[in-house]
Amino acid sequence: MPGIRDRVRTEYVAEITEVARRHLAEHGAAGLSVRAVTRELGMAASAVYRYFPNRDALLTALIVAAYEGAGEAASQAESAVDRDDHADRWIAVFRAVRAWALAHPHEYALIYGSPVPGYSAPRDTTEPATRVVLLLTRIAHDARLGPGLTPADPAPLSEELRADLVARIEHIAADMDAERAAMLTDAPPETALAVIDGWTTLFGTVGFELFGHYDNIIDAREAHLERVARATARAVGIPGA
Repeated sequence: MPGIRDRVRTEYVAEITEVARRHLAEHGAAGLSVRAVTRELGMAASAVYRYFPNRDALLTALIVAAYEGAGEAASQAESAVDRDDHADRWIAVFRAVRAWALAHPHEYALIYGSPVPGYSAPRDTTEPATRVVLLLTRIAHDARLGPGLTPADPAPLSEELRADLVARIEHIAADMDAERAAMLTDAPPETALAVIDGWTTLFGTVGFELFGHYDNIIDAREAHLERVARATARAVGIPGA
């Protein structure tokens, strides 16, 4: 059970980040200020700086929370689907990310919009940022253990791209537990690239909708995302998509 000091810290951090999240919505990431947050809270600046020593630390907390929010939404939706229905699990991730983004547009813009001038994301953001792509990788991995994947585009990769993918995957897997590392390294590079393409297509499609790029072009956006989800699942080779 956490002690009083830990509980107080948790409460303070939650209160500070909640106000910061509102300032993010009102002023954007570039306009976020620790001093402005402290003024609204009526706290001494020194008290806030104890938890967030500068703007970048506060931004990092918001970024991590946003990644975790999107990842948790995707995980909850995917876990509710029959484990053997790999296509529906994949589609559930796409639907959940879109729903989360529409409900949290400013947080989505923080992590997938324009970079914040002068901010460099620390390693703390890496694991939360990979939750969705690792979930998609898990689905592809589970499908491979079932009836087997049949990629829609069996064209060979160039040697340059293949070598790059293998090296990157091995580098990422080195920091993971054995189960997750095997999930990455056991997949052929073609499958890994198809999953990466699906991940980037997901966030590109959601971003286009959120930032108004589909205005006067596509109105049936939920149906469009469903089509995109199925197309990317087929490209990975997931049966039933």
